[in-house]
Amino acid sequence: MASFRVTGGNKLNGTIIPQGAKNEAMQVLCAALLTDEPVTITNLPDILDINNLIDLMRGMGVKVDRKSKSEVTLQASDINHDYFDTKDFHERATRLRGSVMILGPLLARFGQGYMPRPGGDKIGRRRLDTHLIGLQNLGATMETVGLEHVYRLVAPKDGLKGTYMLLDEASVTGTANIVMAAVMAKGTTTIFNAACEPYLVQLCRMLTAMGAKIEGIGSNLLKITGVEKLHGTTHRLLADMIEVGSFIGLAAMTGSDITIKDAGIKDLGIIPSTFRKLGIKLEFIGDDIHIPAQEHYEVETFLDGSILTIADAPWPGFTPDLISIVLVVATQAKGTVLIHQKMFESRLFFVDKLIDMGAQIILCDPHRANIIGLDRSHQLKATKMASPDIRAGVALLIAALSAEGTSIIDNIDQIDRGYQDIDGRLRQLGAQIERM
Repeated sequence: MASFRVTGGNKLNGTIIPQGAKNEAMQVLCAALLTDEPVTITNLPDILDINNLIDLMRGMGVKVDRKSKSEVTLQASDINHDYFDTKDFHERATRLRGSVMILGPLLARFGQGYMPRPGGDKIGRRRLDTHLIGLQNLGATMETVGLEHVYRLVAPKDGLKGTYMLLDEASVTGTANIVMAAVMAKGTTTIFNAACEPYLVQLCRMLTAMGAKIEGIGSNLLKITGVEKLHGTTHRLLADMIEVGSFIGLAAMTGSDITIKDAGIKDLGIIPSTFRKLGIKLEFIGDDIHIPAQEHYEVETFLDGSILTIADAPWPGFTPDLISIVLVVATQAKGTVLIHQKMFESRLFFVDKLIDMGAQIILCDPHRANIIGLDRSHQLKATKMASPDIRAGVALLIAALSAEGTSIIDNIDQIDRGYQDIDGRLRQLGAQIERM
């Protein structure tokens, strides 16, 4: 298993381009299963999770033409349904959280779909109820078949039927799965409390380009009129908002002058304003974000003088994927911040590594951490640590780059799942980072 050796304390400088959005890619790749015609995806990130999903689809019988690291054409003209009862499918799919999103497209097009218990980050319970209940609302029935923990959903003989449904939570992948099933269901499906992240907007735009009929795109109320057939298309991914936020945090923590090129500013929601609340200066130049070098950044307080609280929430709230980044940035701010991670109960457990490095953090409970900023009066100290998940891994990498001395970060396969050639791109900014 690979590790990073990171020598911190150096200021970085230069321009970096964010990769294509990982979370969007997982959805639109699965959407290619809805047609027998070619679907081309561009601006694709060359990362472990995406490559594993493409390999899984290849095993299912999808024709894959990887024209470059950033472009792939998929054609699901023939699917091997026997593959879903094999050990290979079970092992590949359980390594990958996004494998759950093959279910809706398969169910819509072929009348049956398979789903093992998916893998991914170890950040607490991530229930699948929204997926399954939504698909059952369309008429699917569920059973356990073959290998342990493989679920099979079957549509009625006369196909899925549109209906009204109120989702119990605004699940991003759950909404995506239901939308992909509903676009070929008979009649009209209305989804209230739908997730409305930019990833969902992009998925709906792609499906519309393929011939789907979707109203309310970008809102939490979607109306979908089913069609009999979808055709191929070409789709370009947005810039990855989580990478953009990570690079903003990196610049602040290391006191560096960094420009994020083609950042997709209009799709970032409240991400820039949240970092500004920590005192970080951001300059928008066209679609680029310039973060000037700052020796100090001071946390805002609320109007009544109370401590700033940053909490995650479904879109358009602050994305949970950047909570780890905001937390580590707060350790060197001037002021105090309460971080409230509401959506996953284990995502803050990496703070013990930051405490070992000298950060002043009180972990109140699995969901809340109080960070007393050091205002660079005490530099973090290098240490040896391991990446527990994608986002915490990058937060620890940012901490190591700002720390005094040389740190070792183990289990960097977790980072590689979500960040493309992160060490190579950071070296171009002047970072001292070695992959071992």
